[in-house]
Amino acid sequence: MTIQSLIRSLSATQCVSNQLILKVCQQYYQVSSQLDFLLDFVVQHLKVDKQIIFKQRWLHQSLNAAGFITFFDQAYPTQLRQIYNPPAILYYVGNLQLLKTPIVALIGSRACNHYTEQIMYGLIPGLVEQKITTISGLARGADSFCHQITLNHFGNTIAVVGNSVDYFYPAENKALQLQISQQGLILSEYPPTTSPRRYYFPQRNRIIAGLCDNLLVTQARQRSGTLITAELALQENRNVWAVPGPITSSLSQGCNQLITAGARPYLNATEFINDLKVAKKI
Repeated sequence: MTIQSLIRSLSATQCVSNQLILKVCQQYYQVSSQLDFLLDFVVQHLKVDKQIIFKQRWLHQSLNAAGFITFFDQAYPTQLRQIYNPPAILYYVGNLQLLKTPIVALIGSRACNHYTEQIMYGLIPGLVEQKITTISGLARGADSFCHQITLNHFGNTIAVVGNSVDYFYPAENKALQLQISQQGLILSEYPPTTSPRRYYFPQRNRIIAGLCDNLLVTQARQRSGTLITAELALQENRNVWAVPGPITSSLSQGCNQLITAGARPYLNATEFINDLKVAKKI
């Protein structure tokens, strides 16, 4: 069994965490590539209640034909290899070549208002002109604005989802997700038929932070998943920008907090894009 097929089979059971899959890969290369040894290793590291489920699913798994790449494939993005806990596998639908383009993450609150929309309408046409790919999480609010405005201007966009690529969430974004799958790229580390879980979304955020060179936060509350993504990007030495806002607005508290902590204030699209040019990211 190749390392790629082993990773996909382990992922398909939905019992083995990403970190355990990476440990199995280490065993594969450093100790033994024998399947029986590796399966015993997995079972030993699973809780008792999951061991039986794992064995059953391993024997009776149905591997979907969804496209995928693993950590050991040439197509796997270099910048993603460098993050903490890189996904061992990425399932995808769409244009995988977008992973080789300059990528800017545009994120913000699910409950964002017209301020986020104005920022994105002011910035995204310039990014498209420079052939920069946008990336976000296909959630309500800022994520949806990012993807839809990019597509409206015939640009490239990547959506990283907290469920499988064949599951539509939120339901109202089904048409948008289908459009991205045809004109952009959908990514997930979860095997087919996986429904969303609350804790999947923070895990998804590390992929968004890892794939981008620059990350812009438009609006964020003081405690939010958006800030988690920004903090992950800072930890991975990505350039983090935040749109300043009124101190009386709860939707700007997170951004103002990021700026205080060292994020660059986003003032206009021209300055942002010129900075990318100077950094030779485009």
